[in-house]
Amino acid sequence: GAMLMAIRLRGMDAGETLSLTRAMATSGRALAWPPAWHGLVVDKHSTGGVGDKVSLALAPALAACGCKVPMISGRGLGHTGGTLDKLEAIPGFRVSLSPEEMCSTLEQVGCCIVGQSEELAPADRVLYGLRDVTATVDSVPLITGRGLRHKKAAEQLSALVLDVKFGGAALYPTQDSARQLARSLVEVGAQLGIRTVAVLSRMDQPLGRAVGNSLEVLEALECLDGGGPQDLRQLVTVLGGVLLWQCGKAAGAAQGRELLGRALDDGSARSTFEAMLGAQGVPPDTAHRLCSGTPVQRRQLLGTAKVCEELPA
Repeated sequence: GAMLMAIRLRGMDAGETLSLTRAMATSGRALAWPPAWHGLVVDKHSTGGVGDKVSLALAPALAACGCKVPMISGRGLGHTGGTLDKLEAIPGFRVSLSPEEMCSTLEQVGCCIVGQSEELAPADRVLYGLRDVTATVDSVPLITGRGLRHKKAAEQLSALVLDVKFGGAALYPTQDSARQLARSLVEVGAQLGIRTVAVLSRMDQPLGRAVGNSLEVLEALECLDGGGPQDLRQLVTVLGGVLLWQCGKAAGAAQGRELLGRALDDGSARSTFEAMLGAQGVPPDTAHRLCSGTPVQRRQLLGTAKVCEELPA
């Protein structure tokens, strides 16, 4: 805790941030992919915001476009929700996979979304939780290290896009502070040999219309149906378009956005999401009904919060 607060108050220079990132990345087992995947392994990292369910739609959409997406995600941090918490609202979903299980899932499905473990970035798992209780969530060096050490652990990563959010519903309130973080992330990414692009996205209000684990899963499914809130779809296609361009699947970011949008509209991204659910422990019947059912059926599968209170309009 004292070290984290010292880093937040005193900061770190570029060399120190790079050294911290490398040390954290090598605290566990490094991932290695088959040579045939070279140039196809991509990932996205977000600084987090209220209602941010982008990963749930982006990972399967990228996989449907031919990429390999090994996402190592986190839980809630500060006032922002965690991707793992949202996925665990789905009955049976496993966020803990061994490296061998990850490789098998990537081979069969094309994407997986997992958490830190004793094998994968164990030191990060400890620091991630400590940052949440020591008021050091917004430290630029710690965010930089956390955002990139997973990507360094995932060897042969071809491209990384960073969603750096700013505004009232984000960790960073101003565009200038977000730009400072984006520069730090891109610089360290380049030094690690990762092709890195940062996208600044305004977040003065929650992304989409839903906030809460089950509700955000439902909204991500709407996006995978080719619908859902326009701001969510736009961010998913912008970030995915950059990655498809960076890994050579598209001639430019604009074509990449078009290809990713097509995967959302034709159902291939939703089918990939269903396959990912099955590969990560969700019973096949549940996965199918969740992805193919009506909105009412989907809500019944995910259940409701333990504490509910009606608010008269």
